[in-house]
Amino acid sequence: MLKIIRRAMGIGQRSIKTRLFLYYFLLFAVFSVSVILFQEYRERKFRIESLESRLKEYTEVTARYIRGHGFMEVPGYRSLDSLRVIIPPEEIRITLITPDGRVVYDNLVRDYEKMENHLHRREVELALTEGEGYHIRESASTKIAFFYYARRYGPLVIRSAVVYDREIRNFLRSEPLFLLYFLVVFVVFGIMLWAIAHRLGDSVSKLRDFILRVSRGEESPSDLKFSNDELGSIGREITRLYDQISKAKGELNLEKEKLISHLHVLKEGVAFFSGEKKVILSNSHFMTYSNIISGDLMDTPEEILRRESFSDVTRFINDVLSSLYLFSGGDFPRREFSLSREGRHYQVQCIFFQDRSFEILIIDNTQMVKRSIMKQQLTSNIAHELKTPISSVKGYLETVKNNRDLEPGRIRYFVDKAFMQTERLSLLVSDIALLNKIEESSELYPRELVRVAALISEVAESLGDALRSKEITLDIKVEDWVVVNANTSLVFSIFRNLLENSVHYGGGGITVFISCYREEGGFYYFSFADNGPGVDEEHLSRFFERFYRVDTGRSRKMGGTGLGLSIVKNAILSFRGEISARTRQGGGLEFLFTLPKN
Repeated sequence: MLKIIRRAMGIGQRSIKTRLFLYYFLLFAVFSVSVILFQEYRERKFRIESLESRLKEYTEVTARYIRGHGFMEVPGYRSLDSLRVIIPPEEIRITLITPDGRVVYDNLVRDYEKMENHLHRREVELALTEGEGYHIRESASTKIAFFYYARRYGPLVIRSAVVYDREIRNFLRSEPLFLLYFLVVFVVFGIMLWAIAHRLGDSVSKLRDFILRVSRGEESPSDLKFSNDELGSIGREITRLYDQISKAKGELNLEKEKLISHLHVLKEGVAFFSGEKKVILSNSHFMTYSNIISGDLMDTPEEILRRESFSDVTRFINDVLSSLYLFSGGDFPRREFSLSREGRHYQVQCIFFQDRSFEILIIDNTQMVKRSIMKQQLTSNIAHELKTPISSVKGYLETVKNNRDLEPGRIRYFVDKAFMQTERLSLLVSDIALLNKIEESSELYPRELVRVAALISEVAESLGDALRSKEITLDIKVEDWVVVNANTSLVFSIFRNLLENSVHYGGGGITVFISCYREEGGFYYFSFADNGPGVDEEHLSRFFERFYRVDTGRSRKMGGTGLGLSIVKNAILSFRGEISARTRQGGGLEFLFTLPKN
């Protein structure tokens, strides 16, 4: 029924204000109609009872008159015409009817003896069965509508009637004042309902518009105002909670973006998986490392759990997920694995979280392992390099100590030899410290503008005696305007070590060629060469290794530490430059390297 009404009224397409108003208005209308109908019924019943009471008085008067004149014992009802003095015939009709329905008197019909039987008249039936009754109908005798009232008095039914004309109809009709009053109340109440519906509907409409805008991803309006009632309080609370959630969501998204950015910057491979082993988030390094370890190309991070190379990791994950392990506090299952393939070394960590999701972290330890091996080799090489001068110093000093009768000249000879070894030892320690500082803390060397030509002149001046003693000539083709963005001390070490290498191993009477032959891509390209004996091609690939010597005995005799070219390479690399060595055309050795421009 409600659906039919809604469809008829078009409520489904109306606003909440209209719907609220129509709902309440419909309820009030039903209530009002019920009250009006009930009031009509009550008032009509009251007026009918009033009319019955009036007609009953006439029947009572007639009954008393009949009893007073003894008409009950000696029927002679025509004499009742004398009642006309008391009851005007134009107002009231009096009819006497026997229990068998025969009319024995009617003050408006002269030949009442010929009237039809009244046994089945409604008012007569009620009088015979219930003692009294009334009925409104048209008289068969007079063809006039009457309001009949009948009452039984012993052997007679006395019926009084009044013509059912406009006056009686108006008398039985409800007072129009009541309807007018109720109509005014109805209109006033309707206006009040509309105001209430508008007030409630306004808050609901604002909430609806707010939700629709939010669902479409639009920003919530900042000027949204609700009424000062319970519904308005609910609306304000909803918008406040939404603003809090939006703010928290924004902060969460920001943190998520930070996390994602951080994951992609990390050198480690990271992937997060759900308890169903579905990937949630991963970075590019994770796929790179996984493909290297597995020796295969995987499309998705989940495939790592199906590769044989990760079988230990997969077994641990399956054991934890299939167990009834209760995660509590910070005591979550975790395990580390070491995996290697093709000379690369990886540490794999698997960590579970409280919701049974887990993280797989792959760390490339190749450089660390190589560095560890290199440090072991370096330690061994340092020990070996230190052993020779220390043994020499010890031997020279023991000779002096154990031979007290040595000539002063011999003693001076052994002391000079010991001093030379301590100088070599000091130089070795200094080079080791410099090399470690460049490798581990190159950022400690501040960048500055370095004029290369002037600095090469300083290097040549510092080695002037050695150059002159070996008759080494310098051919420098570096313009004064060549300025590099580097560290003066390290650039000085680069050119000094290269020049010392030529002095020590190039031989006498050679020429050293230094030039800046190219400028491109933010770098200057330098060439450092000599026309000495050079080295075989087989040594060039290891030329920059620590303590590497082409001729070990000759190199030590020349006083080199074996670290000079390693210092050169690491200093250049610290400036993001490059260096290589090759055999010079025409004989000798050539170093090609780059330094950053200003």
